[in-house]
This record gives sequence, C-alpha cells and structure tokens, in this order.
Amino acid sequence: MLKIDPVSRAIISHKSAPKKKMFEDFGEAAKALREADARRDSVFQQSVEAQKNKEDILAKKFAEAVKKAKETPLGDRPLRDFDLD
Repeated sequence: MLKIDPVSRAIISHKSAPKKKMFEDFGEAAKALREADARRDSVFQQSVEAQKNKEDILAKKFAEAVKKAKETPLGDRPLRDFDLD
C-alpha cells in the first residue's frame, strides 16, 4: 500500500504485502529438504553414469563417421566464385 502526497505527488509511506509462508511447519520443511537432497543425488548419479559411457559413445560415433567417409566417394571439387575467373 502506498501513501502519496496529492500536491507534490511524492510517496509519503509504503507498506509491503505480507509474505506467504513457504511451509506450515518444520516437518514439511524438513521433508522438502530431504526430497531436494534425493533429487540432487539422483541427478548426480545420472551425470556420473553419462560420463562413464561418454568415451564409448564418442568412439562409436567416430568409427561410424570414418566408415561413412570411406563409403562416400569424394567426387569433383565444388566450383567456387573465384575458381571461375
């Protein structure tokens, strides 16, 4: 709520809105923290597993790219604008 002086149009005082409580009691807050810890641990474990498999995945992608490069013929070089002069 703002109180404004009508003559000078300056703010005389203000009262901010009351903040809502995030949790009703400490039990709910503790439960939310435990759930957040569990989610954080789960995400960390997933990232660890992804890092373990990363080398194998990259090796497979590289082998596939080499195989594809060997199978496709090179063909003629594409003409560029400055090659035409």
